[in-house]
Amino acid sequence: MRVLLGCVALVGLTACDVANQAADTVARDRAKGVVNGVVETRFPGVNAAPVTDCIIDQASASEIISIAGASVTGVTQSTVEQVVEIARRPEAVQCIAQNSLTLLGG
Repeated sequence: MRVLLGCVALVGLTACDVANQAADTVARDRAKGVVNGVVETRFPGVNAAPVTDCIIDQASASEIISIAGASVTGVTQSTVEQVVEIARRPEAVQCIAQNSLTLLGG
């Protein structure tokens, strides 16, 4: 009986983990769309994808959720400021610099 309960609990935890990963992926994808738009608007002619990836990788989970929300409610000045603030973090700046060869339409 204990083994059966353990298996049920394990299956339940695995299902929750899969659901959380799916939700995280959706939020990150939505946030990437918003960040990409902000980068393209602020830096025309720059390949936004590498910059977007650097910004998303440095954003916290709550920041990603907040930015992803703008894909539904619309991008506000607050959203733009949040994206720019994340982009200014040392780790994001370093990432952007390392990917600079692909920034100009690479």
